[in-house]
Amino acid sequence: MRNKVLCFGELLMRFSPVLGGEWMHQNIMPVYIGGAELNVAHALALWDVPVKYLTAIPDNYLSRDIIKNIATENIDISAINFSGKRIGTYYLPQGADLKNAGVIYDRANSSFAELKTGMIDWNKVLEEVGLFHFSAICPAISEAAAQVCEEALKACAAKNITISIDLNYRSKLWQYGQQPFDVMPALVKYCSIIMGNIWAAETMLGISFDEDVKAIDKKDNYLQQSKATSIKIMQQFPNCKMVANTFRFGDAALSYYTTLFHQQQLYVSAEYHTNTVTDKVGSGDCFMAGLIYGNYHNNPPQQMLDYATAAAFQKIFITGDATDKTPDEVKAFIQQHD
Repeated sequence: MRNKVLCFGELLMRFSPVLGGEWMHQNIMPVYIGGAELNVAHALALWDVPVKYLTAIPDNYLSRDIIKNIATENIDISAINFSGKRIGTYYLPQGADLKNAGVIYDRANSSFAELKTGMIDWNKVLEEVGLFHFSAICPAISEAAAQVCEEALKACAAKNITISIDLNYRSKLWQYGQQPFDVMPALVKYCSIIMGNIWAAETMLGISFDEDVKAIDKKDNYLQQSKATSIKIMQQFPNCKMVANTFRFGDAALSYYTTLFHQQQLYVSAEYHTNTVTDKVGSGDCFMAGLIYGNYHNNPPQQMLDYATAAAFQKIFITGDATDKTPDEVKAFIQQHD
């Protein structure tokens, strides 16, 4: 039975210093284990969706400690590839956003970046897999990693496995001579579930939008553009069955809402607001996990969207890369805000 979700991407160590140098005086800098796809896997495992995680890491004691901890979260680690010499890392000041200019990546020549086609036995890895998830971060890391992504997608397509993608754009990662638009359309054509936002769709897929949308800066305009962008994505990529777009505005004072386009209908979530943010990392991953969760349970589109949005919003109040909220807690949060 093909009921597992396979999340494929680079495992990362996040170092989170407090700005101002206090971390040097106290000799303390928190370290979090994450990565977009691992964050999705953590949420799905917590929500009792059978999930497998595939990454590449070196074969050393640090890696063994990490994957032992991942396994305790009920995530299948049997597919992890041991190769290369280093785990990718990055530095992000506490409370900052990954899109913030303050992020410092140290991922060059990581085990994942050095993955090559032919290194993974996809027939074996994809046994029992019903949905394959990856993000646009994977092909951004290296040309070789982009080629491995295409290899994986072709193998999934041959087995009629549903494919989901998060179009998360990290400008600092695209450093090997290719622009996102040169790479992403050839990968997205395999995908059934596409998540992102109207700006990422323009950067990565060439789906342009009216500049008046940003100039006018009104919710109705963003919603209209979300529908227009979703329609264009489906026209350009016929395998696509649903498109989700997220809208997050502000920094400390934050507003958040999302849309889902499915079967020619645009569904809109509730809008959430907060004046306090704990940790923005992983919020989008939590939303993606919510979509997969809803898909796994064949939930109606509005219910699927409401769950994903609430889970993503709750994540910004949780320190670390992944959510710790159970389905009951997410659903209770939705009821409180009805």
